[in-house]
Amino acid sequence: MEFQWGDYVIQAALYCVPLLLGVVVHEVSHGWAAERLGDPTARLLGRITLNPLVHIDPVGTVFLPLFLIVTNSPFLFGWAKPVPVNFGNLRGGRRDMALVSLAGPLSNFTVAAVSALFYHLILWSLQSGWLAEEGLAAGVAEPLFLMARISVSFNLVLMAVNLLPVPPLDGGRIMVGILPIGLATILARTERYGMLVVLVLIATGLWGYFVNPVINMFMRLFLS
Repeated sequence: MEFQWGDYVIQAALYCVPLLLGVVVHEVSHGWAAERLGDPTARLLGRITLNPLVHIDPVGTVFLPLFLIVTNSPFLFGWAKPVPVNFGNLRGGRRDMALVSLAGPLSNFTVAAVSALFYHLILWSLQSGWLAEEGLAAGVAEPLFLMARISVSFNLVLMAVNLLPVPPLDGGRIMVGILPIGLATILARTERYGMLVVLVLIATGLWGYFVNPVINMFMRLFLS
């Protein structure tokens, strides 16, 4: 039992940095994009910062990821406190709402790509002999290597799930921003049921039919 708990602690430590980086950058990107498009709400509330303490959501950033790690879930998912955006302040109306919503998934794609670069750099350093397989440098490189791989996977999951066309997920708000006004209004009215729909998709495994092809494609591209 002690070994198992020790293993869970190590896993949690390895997942902690990629998880916090992914969810914080996601939310900060929403706030940054909103400010550039006319809404300073996130800046005024001190939410455009990489300090994780102002973004942590007890359920989405702590309890759910720990539960998924302990239960050996095949995927890791989580979220931070949403950055407040007053869409009425955006200069471009629905178009800018779509751009603000797109900023989150786009930031996760960028983090995944940069993490993949570090992954391959460390791998090359070990394989080429430039970095010794033993010693202090290798002891630091190994957890960084694992964190980089976890970061690629987690950020791709975060990107793909958030692009599901279900409000209040980013994909739903993007659709509300680009659909004809009649269809956009109908879709926006479903937002109150959106998270229930997402939970049902995740609980039944149906979400995999939508997001797994995207995740697998980019995992092969980034890590092969």
